[in-house]
Amino acid sequence: MNKIIHSCLIFTFVLTATFHAVAQRQRDERPTIENFKGIQYTGDDSTFYINFRFRMQSRLRYNSLSGNDFSAESFEARIRRLRLRMDGYIYNPKLSYSIQLGFTRGDQDYDDTDVPNIVRDAVIFYNFTDNFYVAFGQNKLPGNRQRVNSSGELQFAERSLVNARFNIDRDFGIKAYYSPKIGSVPVHVKGAISTGEGRVANMTDDGLAYTGRAEFLPLGEFTNNGDYYEGDLEYEETPKLSIGGGYSFNDRTTRSGGQTGKYITTPLSLKTSFYDAIFKYRGWAYQVEYMERGVDDPFSTDEEGETIYAFKGKGINQQLSYLLSRDSGYELAGRYTWIKPHQDIGAYEAQTEVVELGLTKYFRSHRLKLQLNAHYQTKDGIYQTDHEGNNWSATFQIELGI
Repeated sequence: MNKIIHSCLIFTFVLTATFHAVAQRQRDERPTIENFKGIQYTGDDSTFYINFRFRMQSRLRYNSLSGNDFSAESFEARIRRLRLRMDGYIYNPKLSYSIQLGFTRGDQDYDDTDVPNIVRDAVIFYNFTDNFYVAFGQNKLPGNRQRVNSSGELQFAERSLVNARFNIDRDFGIKAYYSPKIGSVPVHVKGAISTGEGRVANMTDDGLAYTGRAEFLPLGEFTNNGDYYEGDLEYEETPKLSIGGGYSFNDRTTRSGGQTGKYITTPLSLKTSFYDAIFKYRGWAYQVEYMERGVDDPFSTDEEGETIYAFKGKGINQQLSYLLSRDSGYELAGRYTWIKPHQDIGAYEAQTEVVELGLTKYFRSHRLKLQLNAHYQTKDGIYQTDHEGNNWSATFQIELGI
């Protein structure tokens, strides 16, 4: 509890200490209600506004049986995502909202909860100033960079395995966002107090989740908010860098992954830290992300009495890409992912590494693109193709949206 109080005091101090700095607009979570070009409606008295967007991802995926047996262990042919988003305001633009619905099974948290939850975001915002606003409702927590970025802004068909193991996803709660400048350096500070059980929670207990994140841009703002999407599609004329980090404490969660995972009978307290950076210059883009999760006793049981555990350990993900030409829209990218489980769960999990290559053709930035990815996954740090657990995978995906 002392750590929780200490973390909250630090966040409050940082937020208030920078209040007198020069303002810089925040971008990532705020609804899109300015300069929107698409399907929209404004009431006759201008006290109501709404716009509509959609996006979908059609995917083919192949997984090999092993590293030296290219027989198919599985095929995936499906609509990975199909989402509808509505942004707008009521009464005046200071009181805005964002709603996002997911219509595919993979978007509904169904496999872990048996609940077909189509609601991904349902959140109300209030803007005190142009650079300070709060949110109440369900949306993404201010966690690791790759998770905060939309899945529609990725240069690979899926986020990394590090994100899959450690991200804190969405939750219902109260969030605050503040973007000052310290001297000439833009800073983004974010914090949240949330239920800790994720999207499907119907009721909550006294065990809440506390999350804080800060980002520093020492070389100034990215063109067109480029720190919130992957790849240097703007072909930055001067180097741009964003450095971020944060911490989340989920107190007595009833799910194995905190906001995600299966329900457990004995609550766990998860401590997740994350550090990341993204750099872009003249078509080159590099990003790195480190995450670590701690839990005193990772083991519990599910509702059927089976032993279940929270993933405890650490991991790092690195991505390097180059946009071959702004006109052609072709991008080459490479990714290396490393995950090391803690010795407490060593009997159940092995060290995992993934090497991945990607080719993307952008037709209209991230709104319309073709993605072709191939990866090789290894276990225990052994790259020989005959090692148990090693395998190959290939993915082709089309993303289309507005």
